[in-house]
Amino acid sequence: MALHRGNSESPAPRGGGRRLAVNPFYGATNPAAGMTEAPPTHRLPDSPMAPSTAYQLVHDELMLDGNSRLNLATFVTTWMEPEAAVLMAECRDKNMIDKDEYPRTAELERRCVSMLADLWNAPDPSAAVGCSTTGSSEACMLAGLALKRRWASRNADRYPSPQARPNLVMGVNVQVCWEKFCTFWEVEARLVPMEGERFHLDPQVAAELCDENTIGVVGILGSTFDGSYEPIADLCAALDALQERTGLDVPVHVDGASGAMVAPFLDEDLVWDFRLPRVASINTSGHKYGLVYPGVGWALWRDKEALPEELVFRVNYLGGDMPTFALNFSRPGAQVVAQYYTLLRLGRDGFRAVQQAARDVAGRVAEAMEELDDFRLLTRGDQLPVFAFTTAADVTRFDVFDVSRRLREAGWLVPAYTFPPNREDLSVLRVVCRNGFSEDLADLFIDDVRRSLEDLRRQPHPPSPARGAASGYHPPGGSCRTAGGGATPPRGRPRGAAHQWRTGSPHRPGGRRTARPRPRRCRRRPRHAR
Repeated sequence: MALHRGNSESPAPRGGGRRLAVNPFYGATNPAAGMTEAPPTHRLPDSPMAPSTAYQLVHDELMLDGNSRLNLATFVTTWMEPEAAVLMAECRDKNMIDKDEYPRTAELERRCVSMLADLWNAPDPSAAVGCSTTGSSEACMLAGLALKRRWASRNADRYPSPQARPNLVMGVNVQVCWEKFCTFWEVEARLVPMEGERFHLDPQVAAELCDENTIGVVGILGSTFDGSYEPIADLCAALDALQERTGLDVPVHVDGASGAMVAPFLDEDLVWDFRLPRVASINTSGHKYGLVYPGVGWALWRDKEALPEELVFRVNYLGGDMPTFALNFSRPGAQVVAQYYTLLRLGRDGFRAVQQAARDVAGRVAEAMEELDDFRLLTRGDQLPVFAFTTAADVTRFDVFDVSRRLREAGWLVPAYTFPPNREDLSVLRVVCRNGFSEDLADLFIDDVRRSLEDLRRQPHPPSPARGAASGYHPPGGSCRTAGGGATPPRGRPRGAAHQWRTGSPHRPGGRRTARPRPRRCRRRPRHAR
């Protein structure tokens, strides 16, 4: 969630007096309302107003939001069938935590866990342990906590102590939730940097960063930066070799926020899941390629031994004895119901058809970008239905940030951002193709890119280093703005307890390579909506 701060009321109209209501129909012309001035926006109004009035005031302001169907920055589902929306509306008052009051909703959650355990090839799906979450961010936090607690139990004779500081190994391309985990729970983040045309974790380098204090290694099935899969099987093989040499037994968590709901249907021969004995846990976002509106994720462990019992709490004050493993307590059950509906509605063949359609659209749009000769593809959308591209080497009149701004003028949200260490020199655009981004919309997008290039090719050089000009959100008094609607992936260096491990080129204090001066950027991630 974005951090907000209070703000003073908008200034009074010129000449003094009161700000009038949005529409006179809500004032004297409507005897039932009696509203003669607009309500305050940053303090609680003194009096109530008619529900129709409150609705219209909020509705009118929300018209200035972008069109979610044209948002090619977000991985989050922006379209569901009307029947799913009806089910969610019917469950909007159900509290997911209250399993005694809503036993059938709890049963649907249990069925979803069982279906996912089977989909991800758990050795014994009936023995797998899992739960729903508010998204992959919470799921990753829970998985990280389980890894840390298992490591602490194995090292009870020397932890806690200053000499035994737990660490977590992962690629610099991880989603920001992993940096949060390391900071919140005092774990050292050992990040494998990018090198050359490798934009994610290198298995051998990851293994070399492991030691007796490593709680686990995170593999990403579908990178936020470019949509590519990390080689999970190769990672496990490197850790197997490490164990043979040193005796260190390091578990793997697979962050399948997007890919765990794509690979099982489109890449069935790819071995990345519980078929690998070293994989202890997997998470996914139901609200990404699980095809559900925002607000649901899933965390699964291969068996009870992978989830320490002391992390599971039991409560009885809602009626009955209920185990719970979550960072929050109350949350709506509607998204869990919608997830079960989607799994039931589509089945394996339906999911395969939906995800293949998204991948086909991604491949066609990527090919169209390559044919323009102004761009160079980094990925092609043949893993996640996501691809990243940058300007060609001979393009000097504009950059990716100019393209992002021009597309925003046509209504498209396409993020432009720089890569983390050691590829801070590389700036890219990324397109996320989801269910609902049809062939027709893809044609319109391609046409708008071509029209934008006609103008950009005529300008003498990129107009300004102010990369934030394209952002639609400007927090009061703040300057955290990024091209593409704030959908900019991270700088790779975590804060606080997280420490940047680097290999290769020299770097100055602060973790960035010595390079040409760059405009100051805030630490905003892509809209991964975890």
